[in-house]
Amino acid sequence: MKFVTGALALALAAVPAAAQAQDKDKAEAEARAYVPQVVTTRHQGSFGGQRVNYSATIGETVLKSKEGVPEAAIVTTAYVREPRDPSRPVTFLFNGGPGSGSVWLQMGAFGPKRVAIPSDARDDGAPPYPLLDNPDSLLDVTDLVFIDPPGTGFSVLLPGADPKNYYGVSQDAKAVAQVIRRWLNDNGRWNSPKFLGGESYGTTRSAAVVNELEGQTYNDVALNGIILISTILDFGAESEVAGNEMGFVTTLPSMATTAAYHGKGLAGTPAAEVAEQARQFAIGPYAAFLLKGQKASSEERAAVRARLSQLIGLSESFLDRAELRVSPDRFYKELLRDRGLTIGRLDTRYTGKDYDSAGESPDNDPSFYGIDAGYTAAVNSWQRGALGFRTDREYQAIGSVGPWDWSLGGGGRSAYLSVAPYIGTALRENSGLRVFVGQGWYDFATPFFGAEYSLSRTGIPQDRIAWHYYDAGHMMYVRDEDRAKLARDIRAFIRAR
Repeated sequence: MKFVTGALALALAAVPAAAQAQDKDKAEAEARAYVPQVVTTRHQGSFGGQRVNYSATIGETVLKSKEGVPEAAIVTTAYVREPRDPSRPVTFLFNGGPGSGSVWLQMGAFGPKRVAIPSDARDDGAPPYPLLDNPDSLLDVTDLVFIDPPGTGFSVLLPGADPKNYYGVSQDAKAVAQVIRRWLNDNGRWNSPKFLGGESYGTTRSAAVVNELEGQTYNDVALNGIILISTILDFGAESEVAGNEMGFVTTLPSMATTAAYHGKGLAGTPAAEVAEQARQFAIGPYAAFLLKGQKASSEERAAVRARLSQLIGLSESFLDRAELRVSPDRFYKELLRDRGLTIGRLDTRYTGKDYDSAGESPDNDPSFYGIDAGYTAAVNSWQRGALGFRTDREYQAIGSVGPWDWSLGGGGRSAYLSVAPYIGTALRENSGLRVFVGQGWYDFATPFFGAEYSLSRTGIPQDRIAWHYYDAGHMMYVRDEDRAKLARDIRAFIRAR
């Protein structure tokens, strides 16, 4: 009887194992049968004052496992000047998130078409959203390849693929680097001047991809330039956790510029001057006060409180209750509480109205819901329409790519996470590499002083880093004047190679 019972148990246990093996075989068969889509169309446009004939190729690059099983279909959108020139610069671009598609840079800043949304920090309203020619596109000076990593845009993991192989700082960078190498192979562009650019987490990705392209012993891809737009490299310094004082230091200058913009603090003073006054206070008296903690004297506390109030436009009584440490959420809610308004995170020029004016954090980010519908409509219309990409998948402007592995070879996100040293290594080991950094005065997602702090650390050569600032927020190109300025600045950066 015991033997029969044991045999039955073994037989029952074998059923799920057999089913799992069957499911795995089915998923592998589906993945191997996947046929990537590639569509090329031809167009004309005027960019940077030049008439340009160009091809637009939207297609899927299939990445495989070590065993040769297809795992991911990564969509790239390449705009290449015709007739083709193998010595012409090529720029690879992506957005951030880490779950964000390339829609923002492609349809807002550098692609041949752009969506028209209000330039003055107003809500984009309801459709239709005009899709316009974009004279600020960089196609006059460089070919453009927009990359959507797995889980973003139309890019997907194929049946049976393990998300852990793609969803993480290093894993994501390896995949993007592989796509870049494949594109260079397929298009005969290994000897072209090469630029790499990203926005937001895309700057984190840029640093990690540079490490994959240039930091390996074999098959190096040397770069001419890295373009960082709205930079986040040092997650340790900017982490909003109890006990970390650097976050208050790096956000203070953004609070000051924002307060002045809304008629508080140093109202009437140019943003660049406000920023400089706030930088000096933040890194000097304020940082010293924070580091002393409860050992700071009452006189020092009073002096710091008074100057902090003068700079960021909040009352001394509020600052006292907050222990002179104002979190971003509290600032969004408190600055314009007397007007019944909150301010944006991505762009603090935007304002919104919450359900009520109590509480200490806003209901939502008015600078995101103020633009997202227009961009999503534009990218779907352009890529499914004029570019001819056919799919029943939804375009993931902000997709779910979790859980994300924040470790850099071990330690997890609980360890101090900064990818800035990757850029330092690349600069030291490639004398022809330069870095462009573009920051908005009114960006709280990636504050400009945080970018300055991360890139001023020991081991990062300073003479090949160019800084540029804009009178808008995270996506500075939503403001017409700053989109044109950003394009001019990057054109000059590429031409100066």
